[in-house]
Amino acid sequence: MSRARIKICGMTRESDVAAAVDAGADALGFVLWAGSSRAITSATLAELAVAATPFVTRVGLFVDPSATEVEAALAHLDLLQFHGDESPEFCASFARPWIKALRMREGIDLRRAAERYADAGALLLDAYRPGVPGGTGETFDWARIPGDLAKPVILAGGLTPANVAEAVAQVRPYAVDVSGGVEAPGNRRGIKDPAAVRAFCEQVRIANAERSPHHLPIS
Repeated sequence: MSRARIKICGMTRESDVAAAVDAGADALGFVLWAGSSRAITSATLAELAVAATPFVTRVGLFVDPSATEVEAALAHLDLLQFHGDESPEFCASFARPWIKALRMREGIDLRRAAERYADAGALLLDAYRPGVPGGTGETFDWARIPGDLAKPVILAGGLTPANVAEAVAQVRPYAVDVSGGVEAPGNRRGIKDPAAVRAFCEQVRIANAERSPHHLPIS
């Protein structure tokens, strides 16, 4: 059984990049959509991307961007994450691995979406709130995710150190994605709490260990 990987999203400061890397994050997310309170400029992306270590994946989050906007950031990104109504053809046009985010609105057909976005490396599943493409801080009913979905699942939406172990145990996702759940109350969005980041990563490691076949009880 593969372990659930960890993505810390909404990075805005070098100190938070360092904290996430030190805590064991597999990927860092950089919001490149101006409508987000965690958005960063291309200049900041260049600075933060350099701060990430070589074996940590740098992910750029876009919402219905122009091709020019994506191309301007490519030099600093390993993976593209699309949160809008982008077509599969658009997502696949940048010679970079990519994932497609889907909001879990009522009636969504995940199997059909997996077929449509067949070239995506994974589907990122987030809570649905009208007019908000992500970062709601809300969970959704994880039981709505089919167990036989044809694409790997990255679970997002309202995850925190308090519930991520349960999420890993129930959903068994390829990865978990957190942003607001590791920010200190009262801080502006994008300012991570190093203690919360460490706690989140530790809870994922504990859940991974518990689901490992090497940790199953002997009958």
